[in-house]
Parts: sequence; structure tokens; C-alpha cells
Amino acid sequence: MTETKSSRRKFLKSGAVVGAGALALAACGKEEPKKAEKMAAPAVMKKKTEVLKVQAAWGGGIFLEFAQDYVNRVNAMSGGSLKIDLLGVGAVVKTAEMQTAVHKGVLDGAHMVTAYWYSKSPVASLFGTGPCFGWSANELMGWIQYGGGKDLYYELMHDRLKLDLVGYFSGPMPAQPLGWFKERINQSSQMSGLKYRTVGLAADVLQEMGMSVVQLPGGEIQPAMKSGLIDAAEFNNPTSDKDFGMQDVSKHYHLASFHQSQECFEIVYNKTRFDKLAGEHQAILEYAAEAASSDMAWKAMERYSQDLVKLKKDHGVNVYRTPDAVMQDQLKAWDIVVARISGEDPFFKKVIDSQKAWAQRHGAYALNNAPDYRGAYEHYFGSL
Repeated sequence: MTETKSSRRKFLKSGAVVGAGALALAACGKEEPKKAEKMAAPAVMKKKTEVLKVQAAWGGGIFLEFAQDYVNRVNAMSGGSLKIDLLGVGAVVKTAEMQTAVHKGVLDGAHMVTAYWYSKSPVASLFGTGPCFGWSANELMGWIQYGGGKDLYYELMHDRLKLDLVGYFSGPMPAQPLGWFKERINQSSQMSGLKYRTVGLAADVLQEMGMSVVQLPGGEIQPAMKSGLIDAAEFNNPTSDKDFGMQDVSKHYHLASFHQSQECFEIVYNKTRFDKLAGEHQAILEYAAEAASSDMAWKAMERYSQDLVKLKKDHGVNVYRTPDAVMQDQLKAWDIVVARISGEDPFFKKVIDSQKAWAQRHGAYALNNAPDYRGAYEHYFGSL
């Protein structure tokens, strides 16, 4: 009982002090607001937002939209503590200089494709525009993520090219069309001697087939074909091609090709800058790339198919499937190019061997497991 009374007196005493303080603050609030401000608890300091300047290789269209989709995910996931400022093509440096600019810290990051730094090493093209071993872009990304590709990517960038970069792959692209020609292509001989736009190792392959290749950025393709600088061209997909206005310079569009049958976006950051970020921010940059990758694949299904219909119905474009004979000739040209560069560069051969081993193992499952989707389509909708 004595302890209980003693505890009660202590509680009442402390309560009275708190109550008196509360009353005093209330009184100050009514009569002397300035004094009340002085007595208030200090405001909590807000943590500074980390801002990354990232330049895209895209001036507009759906590719810039894909880049913005990635940025939106990063900004949303961070809750405001990490923010990417996305810059359009040429905002700070030219597209061909983007990787160097990120390496030097002029830019914090870049959204592009590996074919854009192919001039530094032909191996770069193997991470986006390499030979087809019976796999798609999504399967290429499977090799990168789990089949040893990521280690080879960093061996190339860090050990061989000495680049201060960290990178992620995102957005598996459907096989790129053979593209736009002045007439329907029925055989490879029609392509010989034509001035054609493409990038990366695809340039070597089509030169092997007798074409004269010009490597141009996307925005310059349509004007070049309109002026006669080039005779034929490809970029990537029906949506981008329509946005470029390719339907105004050609009415002959060929889908399917092995020149760039698997590609994906590359998102790179300056490694020194990246290493200084908090662990959760590093994770957000990586996992946002994975989330954006899935979203891009689904969005492409919707948009590319819609715009192919528009090209045919609204613009009178003739759409063909590239003949199998032409694509077989492309594979033969790939064999020559791969053998030549492998003989010159042992690391190129190392990457090729890794890809072939993974594609052979995975393909034995995937291709045998896949039902006849075309047959099912034609069962319900008729011949394509």
C-alpha cells in the first residue's frame, strides 16, 4: 500500500508538470505566438535527394517512351530520395560519345544499345546485335543474367576496355525487320550493291552479302532515304518506323530477318558515382530495369501490332515476310563474319562459344517444347 501511494504521488506530480507545460504552451499559442515558435521542437532535416543525369539515345518516339518508363519506375520506387533527370538525344553529347561521357562522369548514366559503342570492340555487338543461334532477345537476356553473359560483359568493360561503368540490360526486342526497300525482295541478289542503313555487326553481315552499309542514327534514316543517300534501311519496329515517316519514302516493308534478331536496351551508370549511392538506391536502379523490361515487352505487343495495321490500311504499305532463302543467306554471311573476327580476337570467340553452348542447351528444351503457334493462329484466323 505504501509503495502504491508513493508511485501514485510520483505519477500525479509528473503529470502535473506535463499538464502545466501543456497549459503554458496553449497560453503562449493564444497570447504570444512568437514565443511559442521558439519553444517548438526543431524541424527534422530532410535528406538530400540524389539526382542522376541520364541521357537517352532517343529524340522521341516509343524508344524515348521506354526510357521514360524506366525512369518513372526508379523515381516512384525511391519515394523521392533518388531522382533521374532524363535528357534527350544530343542534350549533352552525341550518341556515339555517350558511353565515354558516362565513363568520364560528364553524364551519370545513359540509355542506349551496345551497338552504339561497337567501334570500341566488336564484342559489344554480341550483347545485342549478334548472330542468331535459334534464340530470341528474351533468351539472350537469359544468357546474360544466368548463363555467364554478365561476367563476360564486365570482363569486356572493366578488364579489357578499362571503363568505369556498371550496366543493366532491359527490354527484349522482337526480331527487327529487314526493312524498307524500293521493290519487293524475293532473293538476295536484289540486295547486292544497295546502299543500306544498319548498325553493329549487322553491317559486317550485310556487307558480306554485297550491300554497301551506312551506319546512321535513327532520326537521319528517313531523310537519307528520301534524298537518295541510301536505297534501303531498317531501324527496329513498325511503331518507330511509322513515327520516322518511312511509309513516305517506301511502300515495301519486309518483316523478319537474322541481321538483328535479338537485341535489348543497355542502361549504364558511372561506376564511381554508382558505388557512392546507398544500397537501396543501387537496388532500385537494377530492379527497375527488370520491371521496365517486362512492361516494355507487353507494351511492344500492343503498339507494334497496332501500327503495322495502320501502315497497311492508312498508308498503303505492302508488308511481306522476308523469304527464307534470304534469311539462310544471312546465316551463311554470319558464319563468315564470326569466323573472321573469332580468328582475330580470342575474347570474341570466348563470348561466342559461351553463347552457343547456352543456346544449344536451352534451345533443345525451348524449341522442342514450343507448340506450333502459327498453326494455332491459322486454325482460328486463317492464313497470314
